[in-house]
Amino acid sequence: MTDVIVLNGGSSSGKSGIARCLQAILPDPWLALGTDLFVDALPASTRASDSGITFAPDGAVSVGSQFRALEAAWIEGVAAMARAGARVIIDEVFLGGADSQQRWQRALGNLPVLWVGVRCDSAVASARELARGDRVTGMAASQADLVHQGVAYDLLVDTTHAGSMECALAIAAHLS
Repeated sequence: MTDVIVLNGGSSSGKSGIARCLQAILPDPWLALGTDLFVDALPASTRASDSGITFAPDGAVSVGSQFRALEAAWIEGVAAMARAGARVIIDEVFLGGADSQQRWQRALGNLPVLWVGVRCDSAVASARELARGDRVTGMAASQADLVHQGVAYDLLVDTTHAGSMECALAIAAHLS
């Protein structure tokens, strides 16, 4: 039985919508925790510092040592919740590709995990980004392929033409 679902995809690819749909259709309660929640929890000082997280005008994201230290604690905390019995959907953006996945793999250890790649055409994700209005323009395009480099998945979904519920149903079917 799967205890953790990791959804990895670029900004505005549809991960959060899929997570909400999964929570609605899966028979047991699942927590949805993601990178947006983590970044929102960071002190303001780390959101404007080279040692924290910075967002370039072109949408590129850079992270420093303070960010990595807090991220490591976040990852361990999420893994601890799963080990304590909470079923968890992780809504993540692997800016470091395979290195990011390895950090999660180390923390999750022997927990049963379903690794899901959430793809979306960069033009479609960019249009969503513009419509949302809460992202740095260019982030979706810069992350669309970057976050998948070297990452191994159990399942791929593509939100370019499929809605969140359709993707959630495919993931749920894979769990069965």
